[in-house]
Amino acid sequence: MANKIEIRMGGYGPPTTTFSRALKFIGERLEARFGDEIAVRMVWNIMDLGYRADDIVWLVESGILTLGYQSSSYFTDSVPELGVSDLPFVFPNIEAARAAFDGRLGAILAQRLEAALNYRIFGWFENGFRHISNRLRPIHRPADMAGMRIRVLPSDVQARSFALLGALPQKLDLTEAIAAIKAGTVDAQENPLANTVTYGVHKFHRYHTLSGHFYLSRPIFLHRPTIEAWPGALREAMQQAVAEAIPYQRRLALEEEKKSEAAIRAEKCEIVTPSAAEHAEFAAAVRPQLDEARSRYPKEILSLLPGF
Repeated sequence: MANKIEIRMGGYGPPTTTFSRALKFIGERLEARFGDEIAVRMVWNIMDLGYRADDIVWLVESGILTLGYQSSSYFTDSVPELGVSDLPFVFPNIEAARAAFDGRLGAILAQRLEAALNYRIFGWFENGFRHISNRLRPIHRPADMAGMRIRVLPSDVQARSFALLGALPQKLDLTEAIAAIKAGTVDAQENPLANTVTYGVHKFHRYHTLSGHFYLSRPIFLHRPTIEAWPGALREAMQQAVAEAIPYQRRLALEEEKKSEAAIRAEKCEIVTPSAAEHAEFAAAVRPQLDEARSRYPKEILSLLPGF
């Protein structure tokens, strides 16, 4: 059929990741309904094409890609309020985190993103709780991180958190981070276990600590002019497909974390699960940042975080 509507979706991981599988889920739902009226194109990993992971932001904003996802930390320069998502130890469990992003917190942050950038936000994929890996020594408490060079996302909040823990944070894009980990020019990184395994970090880092210090989501963002030019039925179908893909991706994420822990153990790495007392030491070390947040972010937003 001539004049097909082309839908280009992209990410920054192989086809096996939970995010890529969720994009495939969305594409299949749309193809099943619209057939040859549309053409769905997938770019699983933009880094394979020479881009940086953070290039997904402008690739969608410019309309080269129709839909993408990225960790919320990458937007904190444009939308400072998203820094609340990077605050440490504010979500007690995964249920509370999901409820916040599916509820008023996620809605407000989506509104702020849409006001600042050329996007529509259709929901939040789960990046999950993040843990620390390193090549130097086991980490049981903040003192074990003293002087450790750790890669963090491009977020002042994250950098401040690890400075309070005694580490030396370095903001690096994923592309740079992978190279630095392989070269040993950074000592540590923090990620969900699935990311640690996907990018092969467990081949270079022997020590892994299940710190659960941050919970991050990834907004699902679409190029606003493109989707506003679509027929209403296609817009609604995309919104519905994304809504169905979110719980699907989250189920996959939980399964992937278990598989990733097994892969880390199979690599003969050490996994540290902090005791309650050790966890309390981490939380106490970053408490000054939570006090600073009260003067930095709107009370309306902070009140939606379980840790406030």
